[in-house]
Amino acid sequence: MKLKSPVLKLALFATGFSGVVAEYILSTLATYFLGDAVFQWTMIVSMMLFSMGLGSRFSKYITSNLLAKFITIELLLSVLVSFASLLAYTSAGYTNYTGFIIYALSIAIGTLIGLEIPLVIRINKDFESLKVNISSVLENDYWGSLAGGVFFAFIGLPFLGLTYTPFVLGLVNFSVALILLFVIKEEIRNQKLFYGWSLGVFALIITGFFVAEPLIIYGEQHKYKDKIVYSEQSKYQRIVLTQWKNEHWLYLNGNQQLSSIDEDMYHEPLVHPAMKLAKHAQNVLILGGGDGCAAREVLKHKSVKDITIVDLDPAMTRLASTNSILTDLNEHALSNEKVTVINQDGFTFLTKTAQFFDVIIIDLPDPKSVDLNRLYTREFYQLCARQLRPNGVVVTQAGSPYFATKAFECIHKTITAAGFSTAAMHNQILTMGEWGWIIGTKATLPVKEKLKELEYKDLNTNWINNEAMQLMTSFGKNVYLKSDEKIEINTIQNPVLYRYYLKGNWDLY
Repeated sequence: MKLKSPVLKLALFATGFSGVVAEYILSTLATYFLGDAVFQWTMIVSMMLFSMGLGSRFSKYITSNLLAKFITIELLLSVLVSFASLLAYTSAGYTNYTGFIIYALSIAIGTLIGLEIPLVIRINKDFESLKVNISSVLENDYWGSLAGGVFFAFIGLPFLGLTYTPFVLGLVNFSVALILLFVIKEEIRNQKLFYGWSLGVFALIITGFFVAEPLIIYGEQHKYKDKIVYSEQSKYQRIVLTQWKNEHWLYLNGNQQLSSIDEDMYHEPLVHPAMKLAKHAQNVLILGGGDGCAAREVLKHKSVKDITIVDLDPAMTRLASTNSILTDLNEHALSNEKVTVINQDGFTFLTKTAQFFDVIIIDLPDPKSVDLNRLYTREFYQLCARQLRPNGVVVTQAGSPYFATKAFECIHKTITAAGFSTAAMHNQILTMGEWGWIIGTKATLPVKEKLKELEYKDLNTNWINNEAMQLMTSFGKNVYLKSDEKIEINTIQNPVLYRYYLKGNWDLY
């Protein structure tokens, strides 16, 4: 039985591999369905680690037939991890308990993983001394965790997605159980029973693999009131396009980014006031804006010589360049010879670039997590100022001045603290509600007054004009902030913005 110890260590490597990937899958699912990435990742990982502790505690009550019970655990794990995504998506289609199911799965999977390590140590004690046994068992588990993390980041999520990655994990656990069953078959009393279970589990996983996609599409469809016409899980986000009659919506991680009904009421205020303030802008940087609509508006200005789009997700910019829905919407802007697309983090790009710009347009998702919060900090806006020419202009989408008032005011104060002369703008967008932007210039100007003077007769716009500027720069009394309420500046060391955002007046929407 010299082969038994190496096979047990292989099993622990597989346990570490599938365990960490299961954590990441469940955390990603929780973020997608429940929102607040930082909270969900923290709680899912913590819950699974706690459950692993429970499993380790419960393992002391297993006193006989350790190998047979270890194989049973592997078979159970193979089923649970295989169907994790499927259960989450289908529960969204049939029930309102998706969150409960995801957390229940994290507890169940964590407990089973926690049972395995103590059992392997006890089984392996007959083959190695205590110090070698414990170190080698834990070593293989940790190596498996590293391999699992690399697999999930570079292969699982970007190529297999949340639909098929769980089934790969299930087959890993199933293979371990099958190998162990073959190695120790003479020690198993009810061999036919175990072979029957194995065959049933294998059939279940294979069946799930082939029926997963239509079931997941059904479950995902429940999240959206309109028909899904395209969906993709990229390395960074879930991209979904929906259709109602002849109109389309773009969603990233379940959050609306634009609608063809009224996207011009968002993109025209985002782009044209900044371009007009800059006067004859030639070099323009767009941070985010992977859908291409901001670039479409910038291209309307004849003075523009080049546009650099820096968007993190190559899947998004590829889709905006090739999908007929988006290319019709952005008028093939990403294929224009003036446009250069760089798939990189915006903060990283600004720290490394030697280019200077007349206008920087920040068209990023809302600051609802710590990672996005970084792109709304004073340090980030100071980097923008560094790469702007002396009369340069920066503009950022800033969420809703009414549904997330504190967040809106925080962005305004933060850009001002970075050295810009600033003004706030807002507009009623039909499908998004009241939305806002903050615009800033490096030059010392009465920005609000200058905005009210702007004319757009030389541009082919659908909505914005001088009359619109009078409305967009006018705000009534701020009824959602107490007069003595202090709004802090958002910095990397003090990331207050995402908390302001999450505690917004979203129940009014």
